[in-house]
Amino acid sequence: MSHPTFSSVTPALIDALCAIVGTPYVSTRNIDRQARSIDVSGHLPHASDVVVWAQNAAQVAQILKLASQQRVPVTPWGAGSSVEGNPIPVQGGILLSLEQMDHVIAIHGADMQATVQAGVKFRVLNAELQPQGLFFACNTGGDATIGGLLANNAAGPKAVKYGAAKDNVLHIQVALADGRLIECGCRSIKQSSGYDLTHLFVGSEGTLGVITEATVKLMPIPQHVSAVLATFPSVQAAIDTVVAMKRSGLDAGALEFMGAEFAEFLNQTSASYANERALAMLPTLFMEFYAPDAAALATGLQQVRQLCQANAAIQVQATSDPHQREQLWAARYAAYTTCQQVFAGQRLLTTDTAVPLSAYAALVGYIEAELKTRALRGFLLGHAGDGNMHVILPYADAATEAQVMAFNAALVERSLQLGGTSTGEHGVGLGKRAYMRREHGPALDVMRDLKKLFDPHGVLNPGKIFEVNG
Repeated sequence: MSHPTFSSVTPALIDALCAIVGTPYVSTRNIDRQARSIDVSGHLPHASDVVVWAQNAAQVAQILKLASQQRVPVTPWGAGSSVEGNPIPVQGGILLSLEQMDHVIAIHGADMQATVQAGVKFRVLNAELQPQGLFFACNTGGDATIGGLLANNAAGPKAVKYGAAKDNVLHIQVALADGRLIECGCRSIKQSSGYDLTHLFVGSEGTLGVITEATVKLMPIPQHVSAVLATFPSVQAAIDTVVAMKRSGLDAGALEFMGAEFAEFLNQTSASYANERALAMLPTLFMEFYAPDAAALATGLQQVRQLCQANAAIQVQATSDPHQREQLWAARYAAYTTCQQVFAGQRLLTTDTAVPLSAYAALVGYIEAELKTRALRGFLLGHAGDGNMHVILPYADAATEAQVMAFNAALVERSLQLGGTSTGEHGVGLGKRAYMRREHGPALDVMRDLKKLFDPHGVLNPGKIFEVNG
């Protein structure tokens, strides 16, 4: 898919943008452009020509219409917390920031729903919901906005129970390239009317339209929660335990896997993990379970121990005490930030493939063998409950970068061979464009046709999802 020919940002265009949003909300300052030139991925930064802060959906629609008419690329921006280069304005042009659109419009407590502008950060929303005993369950590592979560169809550790972003949205408002504002879905839980446009835009990364508002599902905050940390003699034993947990009827809120090498690394480097809580250098599961009352929770924990022991668990630590739960999960929560701190002078690539759970152990074995063969340092951290695996790979020079990228390509190919996908929750962005044809075949052409229908001039987040000439 070749890129269209774009027009430059001119003084006249900047004047037109100022007329839409007001002069204080348009900037060509280098500090503003550079701050929104890169996400948390290892992809190289690229600055836009101008940053525009919209305050409402009507302004977003007007900006998109203007950009489309004048053939100027426009890239939406939420919080910059994505990890595949999804919001990097690689073609320059307009950086459309939704940071000012951060209002919680309504909390529908009886319906367990919230209607928010796209720029609301999910942690801010959850802080507002906490007094009502509710929360938005799509919980990721970064401080993402609701619009960004939906645009990338993000997930996270809780997805094994609550699903990904697509499972937690009922209605969205979307601005199209021609300036129309449309409503997709509604606040009814059951919907069977027309094409499911809501889930067409969710995961489209701003390439078909820009989500400006959403009504999302809320969940009750669990009151009776247990945390379990278990180590196993082999990856297969750990994954057999995950399968057993899922088939047991236990209410699992998280089933997380950590490789032995990552456990050793965190023991050596994580300031938040004291020696008395050191991780064993073995395949490790971090698990969380819910129950309606304390008695049921205790019974469930007993069952969890039995299932772990049936799969040759070497160590099982379990608790329902909130402080002890936090201690058990400390290493898991510290994992990525510890890598960022320790390898501060290097770049990090985080892989993101997913396979059927039955193939998960085989995928882990393949990864470990490939890392050894390629003499790469990589740390395995996965959402085992839904077959999602991440490998965090630091690199500091061109030779290592080439090996890391070759490893990533081989990992994607193996994941596809195992019946999986090139991206489980990070989206396509820049990093996974090259694998879209391999994964989707002729269906990629249908996606391109949809892109042309919604964005005939190709101005919406160009360079994402579709590889040039791919």
